[in-house]
Parts: sequence; C-alpha cells; structure tokens
Amino acid sequence: MTTRNLEAFFHPRSVALVGASGRKGSVGHFLARNLFHSGFQGPIMPVNPRRDSIEGVLAYPSVSSLPRVPDLAIVCTPPDTVPDITRELAEQGTKAVVVVTAGFGEGGQEAGRSLRQAMLDAARPHTLRIVGPNCVGLLAPRQGLNASFAHQAALPGDMAFVTQSGAIVTAMLDWASGRGIGFSHVVSLGDMADVDFGDMLDYLAVDPQTRAVMLYVEAVTDARKFMSAARACARIKPVIVIKGGRVAEAAKAATSHTGALAGADEVYDAAFRRAGVLRVFTLEELFDAVQTLATSTPLRHGDHDRLAILTNGGGLGVLATDALIEHKGHLAELSDETMQGLDAALPPTWSHGNPVDIVGDADPERYRNATQNLLEDKGVDALLVMHCPVAVADPNAVAESVIESVQARPSRKRKPIFTAWLGDQAVANSRSLFAESHIPTYDTPERAVRSFMHLVRYRRGQEELMETPASLPDEKDPDRESVQALLEEALAEGREWLSEPEAKALLSCYGVATVETRKATDPDEAVRQAEEIGFPVAIKILSPDITHKSDVGGVKLDLANSDRVRIAAEEMLKRVHQARPEARVDGFSVQAMCRRPGAQELILGLTEDRQFGPVILFGEGGTAVEVIRDKAVGLPPLNMALAHSLMAETRIYDRLKGYRAQEPADLDAIAAALMHISQIAAERPEVQEIDINPLLADAEGVIALDARVRLRPREEVDHSRGPAYRLAIRPYPRLLEQWGHLLDGTEVFVRPIRPEDEPALSALYKHLTPDDVRMRFFSHMAELSHESAARFTQIDYNREMALVAISPENAAELWGVARIAADPENERAEYAVAVRSDLKGRGLGYLLMRRILDYAARRGIHEVWGDVLSENTRMLELVKDLGFERRLLAEDPNIVRVSKTLGPAAATEKA
Repeated sequence: MTTRNLEAFFHPRSVALVGASGRKGSVGHFLARNLFHSGFQGPIMPVNPRRDSIEGVLAYPSVSSLPRVPDLAIVCTPPDTVPDITRELAEQGTKAVVVVTAGFGEGGQEAGRSLRQAMLDAARPHTLRIVGPNCVGLLAPRQGLNASFAHQAALPGDMAFVTQSGAIVTAMLDWASGRGIGFSHVVSLGDMADVDFGDMLDYLAVDPQTRAVMLYVEAVTDARKFMSAARACARIKPVIVIKGGRVAEAAKAATSHTGALAGADEVYDAAFRRAGVLRVFTLEELFDAVQTLATSTPLRHGDHDRLAILTNGGGLGVLATDALIEHKGHLAELSDETMQGLDAALPPTWSHGNPVDIVGDADPERYRNATQNLLEDKGVDALLVMHCPVAVADPNAVAESVIESVQARPSRKRKPIFTAWLGDQAVANSRSLFAESHIPTYDTPERAVRSFMHLVRYRRGQEELMETPASLPDEKDPDRESVQALLEEALAEGREWLSEPEAKALLSCYGVATVETRKATDPDEAVRQAEEIGFPVAIKILSPDITHKSDVGGVKLDLANSDRVRIAAEEMLKRVHQARPEARVDGFSVQAMCRRPGAQELILGLTEDRQFGPVILFGEGGTAVEVIRDKAVGLPPLNMALAHSLMAETRIYDRLKGYRAQEPADLDAIAAALMHISQIAAERPEVQEIDINPLLADAEGVIALDARVRLRPREEVDHSRGPAYRLAIRPYPRLLEQWGHLLDGTEVFVRPIRPEDEPALSALYKHLTPDDVRMRFFSHMAELSHESAARFTQIDYNREMALVAISPENAAELWGVARIAADPENERAEYAVAVRSDLKGRGLGYLLMRRILDYAARRGIHEVWGDVLSENTRMLELVKDLGFERRLLAEDPNIVRVSKTLGPAAATEKA
C-alpha cells in the first residue's frame, strides 16, 4: 500500500482519541488538549473507561461504544492493548490510526515485535493505515487538526515536514513559530510499521496545499518504493532532506577496498542525488533551502553558477566571494558593456569588478542603476545584493529600489536574485519588503551564497533527471552462458571468492577489458604459463584468505625471464607462509605486464548496502586507495550520462580530462566500464562484491590489472524474485524484449523504452499528422519538447512501462509506442498509444496494446483505463476489439472513458 486511505489522516470528518486522559502531564492529556483546542470542526470522541468526560466533552468507555465510526483514531494506550484496539477500529471501518505508544520492538525486544506484527495483521485485511508506533503524532494546521502531543501548534502554511524523530518535530515547531513559518502537514512517522517516507511522498506530490516537502531521515524501509516516490515528487515540487546519523558508530569489517570506502552516508547521498532531492545538513539550512526553492526565480535551462555580487561594503563582498568559492560556485565575469554601464552610473571609486562595491554612501538610485546593469549581463546567472546600515541611506528605500528594478523586468527575462540586509532592528522592515515581494532574503552573506548554491544544485539535479544519455559505445550482449557456468562451478564448490583469473574472466564476459591472466598451482607451472604468455610478466599469490596481496609480499612485477619467475614464486610462498601461516594458498596468478606510461590508476567496485542494495564505486585507485579516499558512489542501473556524472564527483576526474602535456583519458571507455559493472549488479544476484584495482585509464582506453569477485552463498539468493530484486532502482527489464508480426507479416522488435530513445521518440512524433497529435494529446502541438520527451523516455520501470516497436530497417527508428502509468497502489493504470501516421492500418497499434495489457496483467494491475476523444473512431474500435468498456464523461461529453478489468495473470512480473 502507498497512498490508500492517507486522506483520512489529514482530512478526517471525525476523530477518536483512545487513551484520552485528564491527568495533567500524561501523553493522553496533552493529546486531548491539542485536539480539542486547535480548531478542528468535526466531532472529537475521547475514549476512557474511567472518566465521564475529557476537556468537558463526554467520554466513551470503549471503541465499541462510540456513537459513530471515526475516520481517524489516535491511540496512546499500553502496547499490549493496541492490537485488539486496532482490530476493533478496523472492523468498524476506521481508515487511519496514529499509534503514539512505544514498546513495539524498539531495541530488538521479541515481545514488542510480536505486538507490532499483531497490530499490522489486525489492520491489513481492512486496509486501515497506521502512522507510528512510537511517534509524536501529526498536525494538519489548515484543517485545525493537531493530533500530536507537541508542546505547541503549527502555523498554517504550504510546506510539509515529515520526520522519523519526534524530538525533531518539537524542535522544528519551536524554531518555525518564532519566524512565522507555517506548514501544510507535520508528520512524525516514528517506527514506520506501515506508513513510511515513500507513502508520504506519494501523497504530498499531488497535494495542492503543499508547495515544498522537507524530510528528516534516519533510515528508509523500502528503498525501491522510496526512490520511486522521491523521484516522482521531486519532479513536481522541491524536496529537501536532512539525513540524521551521518557518522557510523563503528565501521564494519570490510573485505575489499570497495567495502571499506562505500560508507552508508555516501550511499544515502547518492540516493538523494539520483532522486533529484536536495540534501542539506542543518535545520537553518533546511529552511533557507525551502525559502530559496519556493520563492526565487528558477535558473533557466543551461544556466550555471555564475554569481554577481552587489554591495555597499567591500568586506561584505569579500565574505560573499569566499563563501561562493568554498561552495564551488563562480564569480560572474562582467561584460565590457556592463562595465561601461556601471562606469556611467557609479562614482569613480567603485570597485571596477565583481564584487561590485558601490561604496558606503550608496543611495537607492545607485543601487537601482547597478542592479539593472548586472541583470542585463548575459554572463550573470544570478545576483546577490547586499546592504549594511549607514546613516546616509534609508535601508527601506534601498530595498524598494531593488524590488522595483527586479519587477520592472519582463518575467521571461527575470533571473534569480538574493538579498542580504545586514543588521537587526534597523533592517527588519526591509526584509519584510523582500519577503512580501517573494525575493529571498538572508541576514548574512554566507547564508545568501549558500542558498544560491542550493538553487544551483537543485537545478543540476533536475537537469540530470532529464538528461538524455548517449548509447553505450559498441554495445554487445554479455557472454551470459560462460558467466553462468563459471558461477555454477564456484558455488558448487562452496567458494566465497572467485580466483583472480575467474574474476577477470567474468569481467571480460561483460565487456570489461582485462590483462591476460592464468592460474598456476606451483612455481613450475607459473614458469610454463609465463613462457606461454610472453615476458615480462607479473605473478600474484592466489589465496581466498588474503584480501590485500601486496601487504604480505604476494605481488611481484616485471619478471623478465623464467628464472626470475621461479625465484619470485618460491620466495613469495615463504613470505606469505611467514606472514599468514593459516592462509590457504591455491597457487599463483600469472599475467602479462601491462605497460601504459602515464595511465591513471582507478578503482571500480560493487558492494552492497543494507538499505539500498548494490552500490557502484568509482575513484582514484592504487595501493593507497583508503588513504587517498577520492571516491564517489552511485546506485545502479547506470547509463552513460549517469556514469559520467559519477566520475565528475571525484578529484581525479580533472586529471582524467587532461592537463599540461598529459592527454585526456578515454572518459567514455571508463563510463562504459562502470555500466558493465552496473549490468552485472542487475543480472547476477550471486555476485555480492567486485573490486577492480587498479583499472588503468588513458587515451587508449581502460584495462583491469587486478580484480576480486565475492559471491553470495547459493541459499541466500532468491531467484524467484528475478535477478534485480536487490536493486533500489528497477533496471531495464530485458525479459520484455520480444519479436512480433504485423498484419502483412512484417517482423518488428518490441522492447521497453530506454532513456537514450529520446531523439527517436521525438522523431516518431514528427511523423504524426496534426490531427493524430490532437487525438493523442487533446491539443495541437508542433513538436515534443525536450522536457516531455525526457519524461516519456526516462520512466520509472517500477511504476510505468512503455513498449516501443523498432523499425526492421533501422534500429534507431521507432514506429510506435504504448505505455501505462500505474497508481502508487498498482491497482489502476492509464494507457496511451501512438503509431506513426504513415504506418496505421497494419496492426501495430493492436500488437503494442496487446503486449502492454499482458504486461499489466503480469504486474497484478486490476484495471487499465484511458480517455479518448469521441471522434477518434479508430482508437475506439481498437479498444473495443481488446475488450474495453466505454462511457461518456459527464463533465465533458466529447471524451469517452474506456476501461478494461484484467483477470489474474499466469505469472507475476519479477524484479
């Protein structure tokens, strides 16, 4: 379940308080006080078998004695009573329950866990939803609902705040009330036995009262649901998150470089970025970010981080510049035209550069002229205007001049503007003027600059959500049969680690270039293998018990002849035995020396996070990798755009782009290697960990010199759920690729849509006649915008599906597409279909619709529906043939609502 019955939490017609109390200081007393004195207009029914009344209102001895069924119930009775109370409420028809009580397994108590399960078992048959247990409750200020024991109410507003921590709720309310900040919803989720972050994000995404969503997250429960909901919500409105518990109490024992480097907080950071969510680190920063994203003019497409700074004090400009550089922003370089305009409008003593210091005696007119000139500069992405109080200028008049300059510009030419009026009482009215004009205002240069960079980061995240990736260069199918045989052999022997030659073989099957590597059981065989490979060679010890071979003298490089190989192997056995006498030794790996002068040493890896499943790591490699700690992590699946973005988060990325006489490395080859690792994560649940260190990268490409692969025991792999069940983001569903035939016998390939299909999808819509476009979109549209095409191709396979038909003559040409978008409950899905106008009448639309309906049935979707113009007779005939029912919409008789109820599918859709 996701949004089902959540409306009852925030718009109930009646509320019951089970455990209401008149005893001052008790939770039941505070809950009753807040409920009865917050302006809720519906009936509130307290339940207490020992009191006749609570807060002057008649109390009822039990749930069964209530005069009506409450939409919402608040429960604060002892934990052992909660399952029966939940069952009684559910059976009567209550839709939502907030369980404030603790004692449901916190800290791992078995009795509490049993009570928790009993509570859930009582609720689920009746689709009753539960917030909590162990929570402060919830507030919906616009409805006058305060179903919490918080010490104060929330002001009504348009921001939602959802948190796991009850203490954060009370701190947030106290902090916000003093600043006049209001909320649409405040929800303490507690232990999230039922309703979690994913549910709330789905609900708030479409809530018209909510303009922005703030989250305080300590951990997520269902990672895939969270990622789908967060991405869907972030496409519609800003989502800002604070992550609590950023520093782990103790590092887990790691068996590889990748495991040691991919910390849990970095994984959360990667998840937030992938979902388009803006992460902040303090409550103050949270509200600054909300104010910025909710009130400022958005950065235009293609704009970056070039800030112009206007000030009447040089010191303020210096502080703002320092903050900008620390946050990795850039000072705008002013154009000659702007400089000339400023020279004409300002006194000779102005700074003649950016920051633009217009001197301490600046009056409103000087501010107006400078603001207008800077906003006209095409090299300025945003403007920060600062003012410190001086006796010769009224701060309110200066503020009004800036506001007038901003509002005088046409809306299409407006740029983000930030203000920082320093001081307290003297500038309080000025800040009010900015707030009333929806211009973000701050009390320090640093906060203003940080907020500008919030806008930059948010814009970059949104663009990344819509970025069209390039196709994988020289895309080839992996040798899956060889990989399967290799893994089966290792698992049958009960091995946890593949040998180095096996690990490289697996990587090679997936397209990662590796150095030729062979296994030798003893020094004599090492010599024979070296002679066959050709000198010089390197030899390494093979042992499942030794993680870092160089630490025990288990690596020898650049061996030029047979004698040196033999001596090195014999000495290596002695060193390893002395250093690790308990270690099992299986022999040696022998590999050709790879001479790539000037190549950069990288690390690529795959590990598993407890919440988010497989995680991919990229960074600077070598023996000092844990010391250097130049790395970034990302969630699979990756495409070329995401792989490049992951690389760009590291310091070594600048070196990879080339410097001085050093040629740039082949960045596409590195990105392709990351994609190959991502593909292994999606297809091979048996693979638990991969470590490639070093991966050499230069202008010629990449090659893996060393690799380790750790396997998951066979009994821990759940093959029934499909190969990608562990991934937080559902990957491309390759199993849906099929061939089909048109009425004239033409064979077409049908597959799920991919992000790199955006150009082909736009081309398909250019092959639609204007009349067909109107039939599809209910309006005239000259072409498909980049934003629309990106949204149609970068779909969430966990909730949507689009199947495309490929031209048999040109694999980059689409002939048609059929899609469904399911609701969060996976109950109903809306369909859409488009076929090139010049290909109609050949049965392609029927083929695509039949395939998408079959898929919907396998997904367990109950109903597929769509709206069709009544004049679209071809589509109405098509859906009639497919068994759809039809009815005219009362609100618009020109539209026919068609729907088809799907029966149970023979097989459920996996992963």
